[in-house]
Amino acid sequence: MQIRKMDISDYDKVYSLWLSCKGMGLNDLDDSREGISKYLDRNPDTCFVAEDGGEIVGVIMSGNDGRRGFIHHTAVSPDHRRQGIASALVRAALEALKSLGINKVALVVFERNKEGNAFWESIGFTGRDDLVYRNKALSKMIRTDT
Repeated sequence: MQIRKMDISDYDKVYSLWLSCKGMGLNDLDDSREGISKYLDRNPDTCFVAEDGGEIVGVIMSGNDGRRGFIHHTAVSPDHRRQGIASALVRAALEALKSLGINKVALVVFERNKEGNAFWESIGFTGRDDLVYRNKALSKMIRTDT
């Protein structure tokens, strides 16, 4: 297995991987080819894929606002789980963010995604009970939740 930087040519395989993973929340704007291309343009050194025999089996997208790092859409193929792939992807992303001077990283996981929440807790990410997550859509989007 090889971890490498993600680029837009990986999009179709990555999107297919996301769809295969229960608990992913996607939408037609941010997660479109154009949306992911914009994210990769802003974060060219902090998004990674895991490849095994030419097949993309894992992905992590991370970026920063100059102050805090953020992790999005981390996924490993159901057939390749429990092999350390997610941990390797997280290490790559955290090292890349740290090299950019980022000292703290946040992520959002759906409460119903029990497996995802268990993974993040197992590698030291803690929940915050003192915050309320809020968002506001500026454009109408269609959500796809797996």
